[in-house]
Amino acid sequence: MIKVKTFTSTLKIFHVHNELVELDKEVNDFLQQNNITKVVSVSDSTTNTGGDTMGIIRVLAYEY
Repeated sequence: MIKVKTFTSTLKIFHVHNELVELDKEVNDFLQQNNITKVVSVSDSTTNTGGDTMGIIRVLAYEY
């Protein structure tokens, strides 16, 4: 069965690298904790709300 999980993070100016590293760690921890061995797809998309706040959405499709 294929499932989809989304992860989000706010991107603050001058902190983007650290936030992306934390997002990667969150996704990897999810994969390990749930014993997921087959990832079908990973996709990133950025969001922008009124020019003030920017964020990233990571969509993970995996076989469970």
